[in-house]
Order: sequence, then structure tokens, then C-alpha cells
Amino acid sequence: MTDIFTPEQRSHIMQQIKGKDTKPEMIVRKYLFSKGFRFRVNVKRLPGKPDIALRKYRTAIFIHGCFWHGHEDCKLASHPQTNKEFWEAKIARNKARDIATREKLKAMGWNTMIIWECQLSKVSIRQQTLESIVQILDDTFLKLNQPKKKVVLYQQSETSYSQAAESSSYGNEIANID
Repeated sequence: MTDIFTPEQRSHIMQQIKGKDTKPEMIVRKYLFSKGFRFRVNVKRLPGKPDIALRKYRTAIFIHGCFWHGHEDCKLASHPQTNKEFWEAKIARNKARDIATREKLKAMGWNTMIIWECQLSKVSIRQQTLESIVQILDDTFLKLNQPKKKVVLYQQSETSYSQAAESSSYGNEIANID
């Protein structure tokens, strides 16, 4: 199938595609903010400039477009029929860069999450995806803030116990009351 647009029109259309503040990114950001999470956007100090960075949780979230990052077995990730070699090479480079970025972040002690565009497109799947993000962040926070040492609050020895009170015969005595 040939392209219905001229090369100039196609070029203009492709130039209009945004790289940040996309609709899927805004959905995730609004949801996380409504749940009380505070984060930074497109942090330049971290490898790959993650879409969302939660320093408190040491987690970087990337929201990937299925087409641009080559989501396997996704109908949104179809390859264009024109200039096929260029697009295959470009998507392969994007995948390799994504893997390298995640490895760098892991080496820095950061967790990474990838949210795919198709996971946010359908309302039925969207809510489940957003809730699972919050659950993963909560679990991560608990793991990060576990005590480093085993804290012993009370230790019981196995020696014989001394009595706190001695036995008495309270019932056998008769009190003299004048």
C-alpha cells in the first residue's frame, strides 16, 4: 500500500508529533498527583530523561509510544510500508537505547517502569494499569525503608525466673480490729 500523502505532507505530519507532555504522560501524571505522589518531569540529570522521576521511591517511569519503541505484538506498533528500512533501523536503535538507559539507571540504584501507550488507551485497562503503578510504588517504598538491622525489642533468657512476690497465707490470718 502506498502512502496517501506526499513526502512533504508526511514530513510535516511527523514533525507535529510531540516528544513530551503527550496524552498518555498527562494521564499518568494526573493520576499519580491525585494519589499524593510528587515527582519531577523529564529530569535531565538522569539517563534517558525519564518522563516521570520519583526520587523518594528511586523510580523512573517511562511512558512509551507503541510505534516509536516497537512494542511487540501490539496493533499500534505497525511498521510503515514506505521507507521500510529506515523505520526498522530507527525503531531498533530506540529499543537498544531504551535497554541501555534502563541498565544505567539500575546501576545508579534506580528502579524503572515502562508504561505502554496501549495500556492507557482503553478505559478498562487504563484503571488497572494506573492502580498497579501505585501498588508497585508503595511496595518499592516499603522495601527502601525497611530497617537495615534486625531490631530486637525484647529478648527473653532461658534461665530460671525469680518470683516477684513470695507466697503468703493471707487467708489464714485473722485480723484484730479494735
